[in-house]
Amino acid sequence: MAIQDVPGSMGTSASFILRLGQAIFSSASLLSMSLGVDFYSYTAFCFLVTVMGLVIPWSFTLALLDGYSILVQCPVKQLGILLVIVIGDWVLSILTLAAASSTAGIVDLLLQADESFCPPQYCSRYLISALLAFLSWIFSLASSLFNLWLLPSL
Repeated sequence: MAIQDVPGSMGTSASFILRLGQAIFSSASLLSMSLGVDFYSYTAFCFLVTVMGLVIPWSFTLALLDGYSILVQCPVKQLGILLVIVIGDWVLSILTLAAASSTAGIVDLLLQADESFCPPQYCSRYLISALLAFLSWIFSLASSLFNLWLLPSL
């Protein structure tokens, strides 16, 4: 299978869109969690902020690499580089899922408990941040799977 046959692999426009989506949703999740909200009260929220802080530069850097590969029409074909990208994608994808799930679980617990633990305007922002993190995870998982699919063909 040729590299051009895998639509979301590194160096394609689909990969660029997936990376850009990761960066946008991760940034929005981080902003939603940290602007004007005391997120540091709960460990799960701190975990989400930390993971989103890792995902943003990773996905933005790979979006730049995709953009450059598209511009010069030369997809990434080096096995070592692609292996590092696949491993990094999988690690960050698992961390993103864990952070989004733990944040959603804590928000659900806080909403079930009492309004004294989480005022409604804060809980809704926490919930939006978790939703955006899940969307970032979906994009990350898709690009991980496409690159993993490409790896054996090299």
